[in-house]
Amino acid sequence: MRTIVTGAVFLLLIAGLGLAGCSRGGEGHGISSKAIAVLNPTEGSKVKGYVSFERDGKAVHVVAMVDGLSPGPHGFHIHEYGDCSSPEANSAGGHYNPFDQPHGGPTAEKRHVGDLGNIVADKSGHARLELTDKLLKLEGPHSIVGRAVIVHARADDFKTQPTGNAGARVACGVIGYAK
Repeated sequence: MRTIVTGAVFLLLIAGLGLAGCSRGGEGHGISSKAIAVLNPTEGSKVKGYVSFERDGKAVHVVAMVDGLSPGPHGFHIHEYGDCSSPEANSAGGHYNPFDQPHGGPTAEKRHVGDLGNIVADKSGHARLELTDKLLKLEGPHSIVGRAVIVHARADDFKTQPTGNAGARVACGVIGYAK
């Protein structure tokens, strides 16, 4: 009987450790400090690129490289769902807004977590954006991992609620952990 109880306790301990390894913890718990989204065009668009995310202390450093845009600024947001399956990427839902804040610019005191401003394309349609944001998280209950990055057809005006009047979605990519 003692062998059976000892064996059962051992199996429960192993199972508990296995489940703990699967949980979404922070740094030091097997969760990567990097993530990436590969941007694919929506129906009728030729926009593509990638966005990388890397933990930088209590903030996240973001680098985006996008091609195929019309020259000028384009709304750049993280959306609620990691679903780019519909032709216009409407399946990604609205801007990621876990704290029920109004839409705003990336430096506004009150804004959606997903409000990252505009990415500006040059005359050849290439755009690069680099920023560090203190609201973005790569782990925990408000993680951006598993959500979508959306690039819009027009500039975000930072005031029109709830979207910034940025127009159609021209590219979508789901954020996933990276090495």
